[in-house]
Amino acid sequence: MKKDNKIVEFLEERKQCAYFDDKISDIRYKYIENCNIKEHANMLEHGWRRFGNMHFVPECKNCNECITIRIDIDKFKFSKSQKRVINKNKNIDIYIQKPSVSIDHLNLFDKYHFHMHQKKQWKYDPIDPDEYYRTYVQGAGKYGQEILYFKDEKLICVALVDILEEGISAIYCYYDHDYKDLSLGKFSILAQISMAKQMKVP
Repeated sequence: MKKDNKIVEFLEERKQCAYFDDKISDIRYKYIENCNIKEHANMLEHGWRRFGNMHFVPECKNCNECITIRIDIDKFKFSKSQKRVINKNKNIDIYIQKPSVSIDHLNLFDKYHFHMHQKKQWKYDPIDPDEYYRTYVQGAGKYGQEILYFKDEKLICVALVDILEEGISAIYCYYDHDYKDLSLGKFSILAQISMAKQMKVP
């Protein structure tokens, strides 16, 4: 049975830019209830990003600073410093599964954002289970996954990704700053690159 695909598209103009205090942004959004793999891959190729069922792309008239960073997996070689980061995390247990929500997810998410609120003045509001589900679990389809990182059976990092034949799209990552010596943000990206190499994702 084929699911109906509800699509709502709109443009949000002249909003304060989330990255530059002195800039105004225009963002195009598409709410797609059942986005198939082919459609999603095409949107990623054209710079769209996804949170839940909501896809978005910047359409700023006077700025093009938001550029997708792409890594050619075949040509990528780990540097000595990157290998040191990987080695520091050799005792981390890593699991890949469909996105989910739990008390551990919510506690870690809130802890990360409270830290960033204190360090970089990010807006901080504790997230509730429904909001987390809408933003990070919904819309995963056949491609959305979460990568869970455990240290001594404790959840210390979560990375949300979309895995397609053409590439792995890094959606979001949050982690426990109590383990800052492990460089978890960097390690998560390096782990995804390693996965792409193993899976032969270009």
